[in-house]
Amino acid sequence: MARTARLLAAEDPPPPAAAAAERPRPAAAGSGLRSLSSAASGLWDRLSVLGAGVSKLEKALGDHFPEGERYFGLENFGNTCYCNSVLQALYHCIPFREQLLEYYATYKNTEDSEDNLLTCLADLFAQITLAKKRTGVLAPKRFVQRVRKQNELFRSYMHQDAHEFWNFLVNDIIDILEEDCRTANSSPETTPEEVSNGAANALANGARERPLVTLVHRTFQGILTNETKCLMCDTITAKDETFFDLSIDVEQNSSLTSCLKSFFSTEILNGEDKFFCDKCSSLQEAHKRMKIKKAPHVLVIHLKRFKYVEQLSRHKKLSYRVVYPLELKLGSMSEDADCEYSLFAVVVHVGSSPNHGHYVSQIKSHGNWLSFDDDTVQISEESTLQTFYGSSREHCGGNTDHGYILFYERLGGKS
Repeated sequence: MARTARLLAAEDPPPPAAAAAERPRPAAAGSGLRSLSSAASGLWDRLSVLGAGVSKLEKALGDHFPEGERYFGLENFGNTCYCNSVLQALYHCIPFREQLLEYYATYKNTEDSEDNLLTCLADLFAQITLAKKRTGVLAPKRFVQRVRKQNELFRSYMHQDAHEFWNFLVNDIIDILEEDCRTANSSPETTPEEVSNGAANALANGARERPLVTLVHRTFQGILTNETKCLMCDTITAKDETFFDLSIDVEQNSSLTSCLKSFFSTEILNGEDKFFCDKCSSLQEAHKRMKIKKAPHVLVIHLKRFKYVEQLSRHKKLSYRVVYPLELKLGSMSEDADCEYSLFAVVVHVGSSPNHGHYVSQIKSHGNWLSFDDDTVQISEESTLQTFYGSSREHCGGNTDHGYILFYERLGGKS
C-alpha cells in the first residue's frame, strides 16, 4: 500500500496547540503563461495589493532583479506564519509552480469548476505571477479561509506546525485531483492525465488503467524500498513504498548527511522483533534496511525537532546543531548513487518551544537568497543559512532560529 506524506510524519504524537506568540517582525512564469493571462483577464483588478512605488527590495536588487519574477510577502492573519512559510517554498519551487499555473489556465473558467483548496492555491499563485508590480504584499484570505474550513486543526488562533500543514496540503491536493479524475472518467473526452496536469495532452490507449500521476507526484514523490534479509536462509523480501517527504531524527552536533545515514542504516530484527520468514515458515532474526529506489525531483526533508518527553508529558524542541549542505549527494542511500540535489528553500522555526514561536522561510531564487517573513521580503546572504543550523549545546540561550523543513531540487536532468 502506497505511503503518503502523512505516513512519513514524525512517529511521536503531534505537539499540542498553544497560544500563538510570534516574534515581532521587521518593518518567471513557465509554460502556459499566455493562456494563463487570457484565463485570468481582469483578475488583478479585483485584487487588494498593498504598497506603492519602487520597493526597497527592487532598489537592493537593482539591475539584478530577475526578469518576469515576482517577490510578494503574505499577510499574517494572527497565526498563519506556518502557512505563509510553506507557501513561499512552494511558489519558488518552479516545477510545482509551472504545473499549478497550467492547471489554473486550463480549468479556472470551466463551468463545473468548484472552489476547493487547489483552486484557491492556484488563484493565489496566479495573483502573484500576474501582478503588475514586481514586489508587494498579498492577503491570502480566501486560501486561509478554505484551509480552516476543511481542517479543524487550523481553525483556532493557536500556534500551528508547518510540517503538519505541509502534509495536509499535499495530501488534500492529491485527493482533489483524484476526485477530478473520477469525475472526468465519465466523460470520453477527458483523460486522467489531462486532469492531473491541467494540459490537453493526448495519451496512448489504456491510460485510464494507469495510476493517476498528479503534479504533486511528479514533483515530490519518491519510492523507498524496504529490504528484509532472513539470517537463516538469506532470502530477501522487498516492499516498495511511496513518500513525499522524509522525516529524519536529529542528533546533536551532526550533519544532515549523517542523520540520513542513520535513517537508512541497517536494523537488526531479533528478540520480540523477529521477522516471519515465509520460506522458513517461522520467526527468524533478520537484517532490515531502507533505500531510495526512485529519488524525487524535489526532495523534502523534515527535521524532527519536536520530541515528546514522557517524563514531562509534553513536547520539547531540540535545538541540536545539524549542518545541512547547499548541495546534497545521496550516494549509497539511493540506487542512483550519483543523485545530487541543490538546496533552494528552508522553512525556519523561531522559538524555544514547539507550543509557540514563528516561522519564516529562506528562499534561493535566480541565484539570490531572500528572506520571507510574512509580509516582509528582504535580500539575505548564503552565509545566513549557517545561523539556522542550531546550537552546539543543548541548553543555551540566544539563537532559537532553526532549520525545520528543507527543500532540495535534483540537479542534472529529470528524476
